[in-house]
Amino acid sequence: MRKSSMRKYYTSESVSEGHPDKLADFISDSILDEFLRQEPTSRVAVETLLTTGMAVVAGEVRAETAHVDVQKTVREAVKQVGYTRANYGFDAEYSAVLVSIHEQSPEIATGVDTSEEWRAMTPEQRADPANAHSMVGAGDQGLMFGYATDETPELMPLPISLAHKLTRRLAELRKDGTLPYLRPDAKAQVTVVRDGEPHEATQTLVDTVVISTQHSDDVTQETIRADMLEHVIRAVIPAEYLTDDTKYFINPSGRFVIGGPHGDTGLTGRKIIVDTYGGAVPHGGGAFSGKDPTKVDRSAAYYARFIAKNVVAAGLARRALVEIAYAIGRASPVSLRVDTYGTGTVSDEQLAALIATHFDARPQSIIAELDLQRPIYAQTAAYGHFGRPEFPWEQTPKAEALKTGAGQ
Repeated sequence: MRKSSMRKYYTSESVSEGHPDKLADFISDSILDEFLRQEPTSRVAVETLLTTGMAVVAGEVRAETAHVDVQKTVREAVKQVGYTRANYGFDAEYSAVLVSIHEQSPEIATGVDTSEEWRAMTPEQRADPANAHSMVGAGDQGLMFGYATDETPELMPLPISLAHKLTRRLAELRKDGTLPYLRPDAKAQVTVVRDGEPHEATQTLVDTVVISTQHSDDVTQETIRADMLEHVIRAVIPAEYLTDDTKYFINPSGRFVIGGPHGDTGLTGRKIIVDTYGGAVPHGGGAFSGKDPTKVDRSAAYYARFIAKNVVAAGLARRALVEIAYAIGRASPVSLRVDTYGTGTVSDEQLAALIATHFDARPQSIIAELDLQRPIYAQTAAYGHFGRPEFPWEQTPKAEALKTGAGQ
């Protein structure tokens, strides 16, 4: 490794499905899925607040035929995650569920149903197939970022990739009974050290691993530490990343018996960096969970990842950041920017023009291309929205076309 002054540290965290904020996300997305299952064109923006013995669901919905039993959906989601005992301080059967959901604002609905561009068109222009996807306007203003990097097979930053694998492993060991003392709430954090930028580093190592996991009252910290090292860390992180100098902090605060919503309030949308790239790149600030795909906070962030991943998969850059910005009620983005951090095989300007040719970032086009009006969202709530092949925005069907368009 180069001299220490060249070293750079990159840290990302992940939280388990039983973390109170992630549980809130899962509840909100479970409600969204149920609306979409009954009525794919439902408009949904639902938030969940969790605390000891109580879940509060609030938001705005517009649906013509869907009739969702929100209380039942909440309880089933809580049960699925694993809060099934009253002594957890929050459980699926006995905790209160308060619901306050009202109609979507008619002013917002108007801008989404018919975009500013659509309202300005003549009947002849509206009949033109080229304008068909200009009808739906963005559900809000904002900027969304997508990113891809070749440092992992799934084209995600290494720190967040490892952190998600750790928390997912904790859930597996809890559910299959391998470590029966584990409880649903947990966190992991990974610090990676490199001798430069990801695309130029000659060596990458894991410097620090932090795991905090909720547990039963009858297990010792020594047992937890030994099990985390054997069954979680060494089972997940490839040996070549670990050295004798790697530091492990396991339940560094000591006992962690009180957890979940009983230990800390949970709120939808509070883990947006966990949901995306672990802090490796900018974030526009918009949360995903509980929002239907007309909300570009969600759908455009997915599309920006779709673009970035296709660019990297095409070999046109080793790293790619895509930024898309919108105005509420307008279909076309107000801007699209690409940054390849000097790793592109063509200029960023050429790449932006190529993207504009092969990708259509109008909301209605995004929804159609990625088939987003269906109940796929509850599974996104934990372990990140990106880097998982089961989701349509993780596919790379346009990589070859991009490569050809770039003359490569």
